[in-house]
Amino acid sequence: MSEITYYYSAHSAFAYLGSSRVMEMCATHGLTLVHRPIPLSPVVEAQGSLPFRARTQAHVDYFFGREIERWAAMRNVPVMSARPTHHDADYTLASGMILALGDRGTQVDQMAHALLQAHWCDDLDLSDATALAVLARSLGHDSIKLLDAAQSASVKEQYQNNAKEALAADVFGSPTYVLNGESFYGQDRLEMVERAITTPFAATQWSNPPVD
Repeated sequence: MSEITYYYSAHSAFAYLGSSRVMEMCATHGLTLVHRPIPLSPVVEAQGSLPFRARTQAHVDYFFGREIERWAAMRNVPVMSARPTHHDADYTLASGMILALGDRGTQVDQMAHALLQAHWCDDLDLSDATALAVLARSLGHDSIKLLDAAQSASVKEQYQNNAKEALAADVFGSPTYVLNGESFYGQDRLEMVERAITTPFAATQWSNPPVD
């Protein structure tokens, strides 16, 4: 056991809420966090989950409102009191900034967390190249070079490959953590992930009937 594969979108509230915690866990247990930013809606919808616009108001208010507030309090992280203004904007460029730095390491961890935090605390528009350049410079990067790399053919290809890999791994939401081939969906499962690091769960014996 040496790594956790981390599937998430660069605009995910729950990825943000678990971001510091999963990085702390990796540092504590000597694991590498392998970043796999993905385009969330295509992956989620391909797995049969409802798109955001098709969910009920009660569902949205609970899972994407009250639960965010509660988990922010539980994790002791700051968060806005409303959905970010530009949450539906294209976050491909922000995802590319992460990918341009690689899939692991301190710089990647810092960039991923900074983007998530800026979106959910400072209402950052993840499609705004000027705002993203400011964030990149605040982390010590050459913003022109990084934004150019974020839009390169190789980074775009990796982004699509991440989506394909996520589908193959049966990922259906953000964040999903994969440890030793076993998936844990949601930052509220991080305590289970940590338990699995120290004391792996027994192999599943569960059997369900086919879903029609």
